[in-house]
Amino acid sequence: MLVNTTINDRICYVEMQNAEHFNCLSEAMCQELCDAIQSGYDKECVGIVIKAQCKKGVWSAGHDIRELPQNGEDPLAYDVPMEQLLRCVQETAIPVIACVDGTVWGGACDLCLSCDMIVSSDTATFAITPAKIGIPYNASGIMHFINQLGMNKAREMFFLATPITAQDALNVGLINRVTTTDQLENVLEEQFLNPLRRNSVMSISAIKRQFRILSKAATVLSSESFERINAYRTKVYQGADYLEGIRSFLEKRSPAYKGKASDLDTSK
Repeated sequence: MLVNTTINDRICYVEMQNAEHFNCLSEAMCQELCDAIQSGYDKECVGIVIKAQCKKGVWSAGHDIRELPQNGEDPLAYDVPMEQLLRCVQETAIPVIACVDGTVWGGACDLCLSCDMIVSSDTATFAITPAKIGIPYNASGIMHFINQLGMNKAREMFFLATPITAQDALNVGLINRVTTTDQLENVLEEQFLNPLRRNSVMSISAIKRQFRILSKAATVLSSESFERINAYRTKVYQGADYLEGIRSFLEKRSPAYKGKASDLDTSK
């Protein structure tokens, strides 16, 4: 089992427990997380908390690079396990809270943003890292970051792929509350879970569903824009730099990227 699930006083606690592999979001991990979240909803909990057992201070290292396709397929297609997990979190009609005490990398950062709220220790950091691996992130994921953080901070995180501190994340609205590690559980319970238990879950569920519908309505793309985005992304994940990014990671060496920005020109 990669995930441990417990229910206490109408809260479902979902804990990733594959610390040996830094809680990578493998197909198996994503499936177990989805099953646990669905179970919490089916058992009429009023909220779900996603936590993690950590090794070397890593909450989750994000997408399992070993599972990325190397045959020209889209690594972030609609039906891949990590995308299914993100939609599961977003569409589950009760609040999902990420409780973070460690470093968050790549797709795990998107997982946290997909949650309705994030409570973090002051030593946590957050990084979105597709540029390190040569992955062309998808439009829905980028819009998710833009909507949460604003255009400039989203650009910074994607272009630089360097971690931001919990305090910086709090300042730009990525997370809701920062506290010390020894106070993290108390803050989570007293300031987030206890109010959830007191409030109307039916009202909260209706409001969450509205947030989801309204956020989608604000990000509708024209068919032309969608086709252009797909053209750019396809050139990346079918190119040599994408394969070099995966192989260099697996071989534990620095990547030697040779692609140029002009390679994306659609006239070529």
